[in-house]
Amino acid sequence: MPIAGEVAIRDATRGDAPAIQMLYAYNVETGFASYEYVAPDLDELCRRIDALIDAGYPYLIAEINGAFAGYAYASSYRSRAGYRWTVENSVYVAPSYGSRGIGRRLMQTLIARCEALGYRQMIAVIGDGENAASIALHRALGFTHIGTFRGIGYKTVGDAPGRWLDSVQMQRTLGEGRRTPPK
Repeated sequence: MPIAGEVAIRDATRGDAPAIQMLYAYNVETGFASYEYVAPDLDELCRRIDALIDAGYPYLIAEINGAFAGYAYASSYRSRAGYRWTVENSVYVAPSYGSRGIGRRLMQTLIARCEALGYRQMIAVIGDGENAASIALHRALGFTHIGTFRGIGYKTVGDAPGRWLDSVQMQRTLGEGRRTPPK
């Protein structure tokens, strides 16, 4: 379905935290993208957002005609110093805006921002190996399937029986990648 209205991508602010928290809570409570069992409350989510922004990572919001449509951010892939040129991405789109290119726009902007910041690799850790939409989005944006960790998470959603979850790992080179030493 085409997008009605202008899509705007901008930096997240503290004022976006309630919408981010609601969307993330929805995903925690109804799906398998996150391995969290209980969604963080607003205070905890604000702490997480502030920590990423304070560390200099991009945290983006998508809006259509001023209405919140989704978010994406980059974070540290691992804490060891040698990984500091590699980021992990997260992207969530509000259900009412799914399949309209919002995730693609968020990710394109996130990739460009991470390249401008000098990062060399971006990792997608897709928490549900059956999340075909996320896998397809990342593949369309140049990510390569690196591997699948089988059955590394277990989660129950609602009244349905729990299930073991695979985690799909995908990778995309940013900027100079590994062709040159970092600065």
